[in-house]
Amino acid sequence: MASPLMAPQIMHSWFPWTQKPLILSAPMYGVSNATLAVEVSKAGGFGIIPAGFNFSPGHPQVVALEAELILARKLLGMTSEPGKQMPVGVGFITCHETVAHFSETVLPLLKEHKPAAVWLFAPDPASGVRAHPDIIRRLHENGIKAIVQVGSVAAAREAIQDGSDIIVAQGTDAGGHQFALGAGLMTLVPEIRAMMQAEFPARQVGLVAAGGIMNGGSVVAALALGAEAVVQGTRFIVARESTASESYKGTVLRARDGGAITIKSTIHDDIQGTPIWPSLYDGRAIMGDSYHDHEGGLPMVENIKKYQDAKQSGDVSRSITWCGTGVGLVNDEMTVKDMLEEVRGEAIAIMSSLRNSVN
Repeated sequence: MASPLMAPQIMHSWFPWTQKPLILSAPMYGVSNATLAVEVSKAGGFGIIPAGFNFSPGHPQVVALEAELILARKLLGMTSEPGKQMPVGVGFITCHETVAHFSETVLPLLKEHKPAAVWLFAPDPASGVRAHPDIIRRLHENGIKAIVQVGSVAAAREAIQDGSDIIVAQGTDAGGHQFALGAGLMTLVPEIRAMMQAEFPARQVGLVAAGGIMNGGSVVAALALGAEAVVQGTRFIVARESTASESYKGTVLRARDGGAITIKSTIHDDIQGTPIWPSLYDGRAIMGDSYHDHEGGLPMVENIKKYQDAKQSGDVSRSITWCGTGVGLVNDEMTVKDMLEEVRGEAIAIMSSLRNSVN
């Protein structure tokens, strides 16, 4: 078996505008947007536009997606090239029952605007519906690569069997929603790489690491584990192009010791009223006032009311701050371009230093 360190470099041939090491932006709903995604891709990364979870005809999320795709094409200077593929991706959450409308409501937009890839996450096995194989088949029919985010080796295997071109291995250090039962990148990435080499030796499948990647050192570590690219999410919350609120950004910038102040739980979704997530998933966020009240025994009904009252009055003290354990390494708000140049520069310098240390 080939060494896990010998990750095949196939994603750069698929996405020729990208630079090494390749960094993708996570499709964080409410944080990322077309502007941020475009700036990531312009800076040599791969920007992903978040598109939500509701595929119902005429739903505001579908309407917003069309507007975001139109804006992306404009920002890329491609309005006069309607049939040309855009160097950005689109991310969808697929656990909602309306996923059955994908071909009806979303696929026409993807065919028209041609993102380079579509990112899928969070199918609901309990529903009995396996939407990913059909979605991936339809994406391939239209020349669009399929990215599937997973949190286990078994899920990675299933995604490859479904036809996925790229696997995003999300470790438990990640912020936001993820597999409730999972592993850190230190073991998840090499085990997925070993599975790919043993079971799918003839398939060209990209492997991307996500979760806790904040600086050049963590990029190098992920590559050494067997990934050929990385995802950054929490770091982009404080990008100038982010649509995160100033209070959200401020909380992230002030946070330290992320492993001690964040927690993986379903409580935050219960409090803010986002019941779409199947039991397979939970989410990592900062343990704020609402969580501490829950730990102190406050009944959920009362906790939800306190959250809603605060939100309606403009009080942000009970807001849910989704972020990963690496949040303590996020110290500066800057442009996407500067973020990527900084992280890529750090990674290249570290790799050069490592080469010198063994020669």
